[in-house]
Formats: sequence, structure tokens, C-alpha cells
Amino acid sequence: MTPLRTASRSLTRALVLVAALLVGVAPALPAHAEPSISEIEAEIAKTWEKLEPLVEDYNKVHSELVKLQKKAAGLETKLQPLRLTVEVTRTRVGVIAAEYYKGGRSAEVNALLSSGSPKQFADQLMMLQQIAHGKQEQISATSEAKAKYDGEKATLDKAIADQKLKDADLAAKKKVIEGEMSRLQKLRTQAYGTGGSGGSLKIGAACPAQMGSGKGQTAASWACKQISKPYVWGAAGPGSFDCSGLTQWAYAKAGVSLTHYTKDQWGETTKVTTPAVGDLVFFYGDLHHVGMYVGTVNGRRVMVHAPHTGDVVRMQYIDVMPVAGYRRAY
Repeated sequence: MTPLRTASRSLTRALVLVAALLVGVAPALPAHAEPSISEIEAEIAKTWEKLEPLVEDYNKVHSELVKLQKKAAGLETKLQPLRLTVEVTRTRVGVIAAEYYKGGRSAEVNALLSSGSPKQFADQLMMLQQIAHGKQEQISATSEAKAKYDGEKATLDKAIADQKLKDADLAAKKKVIEGEMSRLQKLRTQAYGTGGSGGSLKIGAACPAQMGSGKGQTAASWACKQISKPYVWGAAGPGSFDCSGLTQWAYAKAGVSLTHYTKDQWGETTKVTTPAVGDLVFFYGDLHHVGMYVGTVNGRRVMVHAPHTGDVVRMQYIDVMPVAGYRRAY
């Protein structure tokens, strides 16, 4: 089973599970009175903790899709000269076959019989053997090139078929995720109106990270510059981001390549105990959220991250969520 299909099945099971879980979450707010902002924040956090893993599962599937597309493009680039090789070799073999058909072996026999001396005879015999060997090599080269072409083409065709299937599958899952996000947005509007979001979790201080010469400093500075841009699930900049999209985009500015998926980013980085500016910080046991450490405010570690739907890229204290670990990307 391909990684893409495995991810698809995992995402399907996760969607079924979260649907069941969210049924119990929705009625959690008091029915007898208007909920307070703190209650709504708690509701949003509780629901999002269940929903964000689905977003990251989507990112995994989409990242696999992008990899397949790049692989297909690479295969197509390799196939172009291979096609030319096959065509040229076939033409040469065709010429050889035509000559052999027209002349038969009589030309070779006549060449041997016309030899004036034993030495000439031996030289001509060796030449004929070399010609025959060359013909066989060209024929073998054609067969090998054709077999390689067929193998490469089969791989390309399968990759394209998987991409088309996954496009349709992702479209269906997107509707389920967006439905829950719409519900969260209504809660958010109820809590904050249309003027913004963040509530008590919002930090009003300036981003402490400054542009430096190191890759971590560079990535952190670019992340800080994205503050106030909207969260959009599956987005990786430059106008909007989700959590792993933001860290991927910021590190690309520092010349470091990361996959748009939290668990892949965890595997692509190395563990650190004490974070430096630019290090990634992962949350929850399943690693479904990531931010970027940018320094301290009021003696507490802070990060820049893309929190959740309806919110914007902003700073937040790291200790408000369970930390799974810090990782370095360079």
C-alpha cells in the first residue's frame, strides 16, 4: 500500500473519530446564559485540539501529492532523452537489418573468398566478427533502452493516476473540515465580534526576534514579519498560513527546506534542550501543532505561530500548551 493511500485511510478514520468527539463538545457551553469569553476560549481550544490533527493529516496527504508531482516532472525530464535514444537506436538497427536483408551472408563469404593471403583472410574475418558484435550490441542497447523506458513510463502513469484519485478524495475531506471551522468562527465572532481575536492569550509586545546572520535568526525574523496575517488551513504563505505552513515558509527564507506537515518537520530537525531563536517548538503528544521560538517577554518564552482558523499569525506564550519538544532545523 502506498504512503498516500495509507495517509488517506488514516485521515478518513480520524474524520469519523473527530465527528463523534465533536458531538460531545458542541453542547458544552451553558445553555441557560450567555457564555463568558473565557468559556468560549476554552470551547475553541478544546474543539481545535481535536480538529487541528485533521488539518495536519490533510497537510501530510497534500505534501505526498506534491512529492509525487515533483517526481512525475522529474521522470518526464528523464524520459525526453530516453525517448530520443530509443528512436535513434531503432533507426540504426533498422538500417542494419535492411543491409543484412539485402546483402545476406553472401557479401561476407565473397569477402573471405577474395582474400589474397592467409593474413588478409584473418584480418577480414576479425573485421566481420567485430561488425557482427557491433550489430548485436546495438540490438541489445535497443532492448535495454526500451525496457527502461517502459519501466519509467509505468511509474509515471501510476503517479499521475494516484494524484487524480487523491485530488478527488481531498476535496471531500475538505468539506468536513471546513464545516467544523465554520462553527468555530461563529463562536469566535460571538466572543470577540468582528474586530479581532485572541482574548486573554494575546501578547501585545513587539516580537523580540531581530534579523541576524544565522539561519535561526533569519527564519524567526521572517516569521515575526508575518504577524497579523490570517490563519488559513493548508496555506503556506505568503498571504496566509497554517502552523506548519508558517514554519516551512519562514525557514525557506533562510535556505532550509521543510515539509508542510508537523510530524515530518519533527523528523527533519534535531532535538535541543534549551531553545535558541528560530528553533521550532512542537505541542501535544501527536505533534499536531508547531510554532517558532522568538525569545522571551516578561520572563516567559514566546513563539510566533499560526494558531487556528479565524485567528491570525501572532505571538503567544509557549507554556499555554503542552510542549512535546524543541527542535533545530539547521
